[in-house]
Amino acid sequence: MSDLFATGTTPAHAPLAEMLRPQQFDDVVGQQHLLGAGKPLRLAFESRTPHSMILWGPPGVGKTTLARLMANAFDAEFVALSAVFSGVKDIREAVQQAEMVLQQHGRRTILFVDEVHRFNKSQQDAFLPYVENGTLTFIGATTENPSFEVNSALLSRAAVYVLKSLSDEELGQLFDRAQQQAFVDLTFADEARGRVLGYADGDARRLLNVLEQLRTAAHAASVTTIDGAFLESTLASDLRRFDKGGDNFYDQISALHKSVRGSDPDAALYWLLRMLDGGADPLYMGRRIIRMASEDIGLADPRALRIALDAVETYERLGSPEGELAVAEAVIYMAIAPKSNATYVAYNAARAFIAKDKSRPVPEHLRNAPTKLMKNLGFGSEYRYAHDEPEAYAAGESYLPDGMARQNWYKPTPRGLEQKIADKLAHLRELDAKAKAKNK
Repeated sequence: MSDLFATGTTPAHAPLAEMLRPQQFDDVVGQQHLLGAGKPLRLAFESRTPHSMILWGPPGVGKTTLARLMANAFDAEFVALSAVFSGVKDIREAVQQAEMVLQQHGRRTILFVDEVHRFNKSQQDAFLPYVENGTLTFIGATTENPSFEVNSALLSRAAVYVLKSLSDEELGQLFDRAQQQAFVDLTFADEARGRVLGYADGDARRLLNVLEQLRTAAHAASVTTIDGAFLESTLASDLRRFDKGGDNFYDQISALHKSVRGSDPDAALYWLLRMLDGGADPLYMGRRIIRMASEDIGLADPRALRIALDAVETYERLGSPEGELAVAEAVIYMAIAPKSNATYVAYNAARAFIAKDKSRPVPEHLRNAPTKLMKNLGFGSEYRYAHDEPEAYAAGESYLPDGMARQNWYKPTPRGLEQKIADKLAHLRELDAKAKAKNK
């Protein structure tokens, strides 16, 4: 994977990414929330004390570059693995190399694992002993949320730094550097420059790749000025996805989501196909549709989530273009399904409560008692088995921690299946009230 973002001293015939390889932290474009004066990574570099970390961010924002610069700053050995191609055997070999370098030269090793979320639990666990004993400093790079993709044991031993997509201004800085160093014989019309920056969509690697493509095409065509027409002929439909004359990528995602939420199947289909036509990954679109099924439909129609999951699985089997029809079917279903964000609202309310609340113990009647000691302590002794109660419901029972009032986070809507859920919950509350009155 290429390092990006800054000027170097490599020959003019080198690949563009190599020519712009950063030599020091001040050369890095972007990530000033981490690298600016007094910011976390800047302080870590200045302290010259390496620590294990996970760099989480979208593609092309400098995760690999930062890891390499850290190794230089700490005068450490740099060993890189890709989780896509490496296994436990490669991890062991990296550890052996780190031990040898430490013993023979007194140098620490930074082990960089790209796409660390691709490693399974056993592979991730293989790092732990060597991170803990200081044999190596672990740096993982991931485009996925480490809270879900990285083992908690490894996550607890590594600081997580969130990298951001480059802004248009930052991409413009990189564009100017590339032009000064590699495009002195080419000029860009303002429209062409804006469209190229839009195409990059915050991804420096994408920007450098398209600039190199344009340079090659311009030289072949003996063109010295790159304008909108040349972009169209060189990059064809790839520009449509990020055309600054229209909506950018995330605006289109927003339009799709709002069309589904607004129950407009034609608009939802339009935005889906607009994005697919512009080169959006159908599996990415599928993941967004799965989110819509949970956030905007929920229990008003539980079939929606299954249909969204089935669409993704179908696409994984068939690929394009056949599998795209299943994704389109799912989008139409999401749009016409009854809408409810009750699950989404309840989830956020419960999460906010727990974040602020103390850690409450599990009530004794809800605890398991697999041992004699636990039975003697009374665990589970007053538990009421719901199936043995009238209507299979233990009226008046509490399943929350002792002293915690009943909550009302989940409020079903009067739409779809949730109308029946609301009726059932109302009936159960009536049974609770009767049981409470009877026990007074």
